[in-house]
Amino acid sequence: MQNLFSYPLDVDELGSALRRYKLKAGPDELAYIKEVLKVDDVKSFESQMEVKLYKSAHRLEVRGVAKADIELTSVISLEKFVKTYAPEFTVIFDTQMTLQELREIEFDFEDDVPDVIINGKIDLAEIAMEQIALVIDDFPRKDGEVFEFKSEFDEETTQAMNPFAALAKLKK
Repeated sequence: MQNLFSYPLDVDELGSALRRYKLKAGPDELAYIKEVLKVDDVKSFESQMEVKLYKSAHRLEVRGVAKADIELTSVISLEKFVKTYAPEFTVIFDTQMTLQELREIEFDFEDDVPDVIINGKIDLAEIAMEQIALVIDDFPRKDGEVFEFKSEFDEETTQAMNPFAALAKLKK
């Protein structure tokens, strides 16, 4: 699948000044994002980011907010609905670390491990899509929907169908 929504930055071309970026996906890009996120539809997608390079600390910081209106199907009613996601995020990159060095680091689950810059570039659009992917509900449902289980059988029938009930009779 060809990447139709991309905004690569060459890290070597960044200065130490704070840079601001605004990304907004067009119709073809929305179709691509829909495929990447594996959702019913993406109605809108935009992101505002700030990028700051700290050369002496070998750190690149990307802060921002990604906003997307996503059409999902409720796992309860099976109705389609649109939900807005707008996570704020901060992503830290180590400008000198390699993938091999990252693999060799021992860290705890709670540790903030910096991301690695591959081939001297980062992709702001990819970062924004990743942030939305992290917050999409695994089992989406419309606001106010609650799952309530209603058995087809009464309590007596349910007890009789229990495989352990048959074993209990054998034990007697």
